[in-house]
Amino acid sequence: MELWFSENHTADVKFSLRVDRQLYSAESEYQKIDIFDSREFGRVLVLDGDIMLTERDEFVYDEMIVHVPMAVHPSASNILIIGVGDGGVVRELIRYPSVENIDLVEMDPLVVEACRKYLPNNACQLDNPKVHIHFENGLKYMRRHENEYDLIIIDSPDPFGPSEGLFTKEFYGSCYKALREDGIMVNQQGSPFYKEDSEAMKRSHRRIASTFPIARTYQAHIPSYAAGYWLFGFASRKYHPIDDFDPERWKALGLKTSYYTTRLHVGSFYLPAFLEEMLLSVE
Repeated sequence: MELWFSENHTADVKFSLRVDRQLYSAESEYQKIDIFDSREFGRVLVLDGDIMLTERDEFVYDEMIVHVPMAVHPSASNILIIGVGDGGVVRELIRYPSVENIDLVEMDPLVVEACRKYLPNNACQLDNPKVHIHFENGLKYMRRHENEYDLIIIDSPDPFGPSEGLFTKEFYGSCYKALREDGIMVNQQGSPFYKEDSEAMKRSHRRIASTFPIARTYQAHIPSYAAGYWLFGFASRKYHPIDDFDPERWKALGLKTSYYTTRLHVGSFYLPAFLEEMLLSVE
């Protein structure tokens, strides 16, 4: 008998993976957590029926949400991550010698527990002494911090259900206050392809652009995500993602990557016409 997992991208579109076995399944206080072993994409983390990551293509997401801001900020040392506690973003950040402290805010302890056991390549740096895990609501955490972080990474699920509060104007305002005067915030901004996703993306961008003096959107291609086309938001109190980017300084670090390059860094901010129109309509 064949076993398939399907994620609904819309009422009329499904993305399906052939699955060899289900490695983990639990219902936490917040959500349903599943980890599958698939033939094409390796292990797959699913929250409430939505794919969060696969072993096959997680490197695209984690590299683009980390290396783009880290290549712009010359000395980011104190960093906050809010979102899915799988550890992939932590793993990439730990590679930078300037990083001294990482606060990871994850709402659900069961997610971290499951990823430690079944996704060790992602979770491999969660026990690093520079990493401090806080199991609490991200919005409440942000209200207690001011002028503290060099970089805030919003590594959240899509803006529906328990993560909806991480896409509000209040939340982005709290992020602005929690950043130092030259701080950067990046967030996953979803896909612009399907209507419901594109509307959520526009709402998020409008709120960020009304909060930060510099707000730009960049893109990456992630096969297991909706339409294979994903966006990130870059927002800063000071730094422009291209004008303040020094590719030679980043290359001197000698970091090996599988997706991110300094040329791709610049190119990812050049957007197709339909997306430019979407963003301009809400700015």
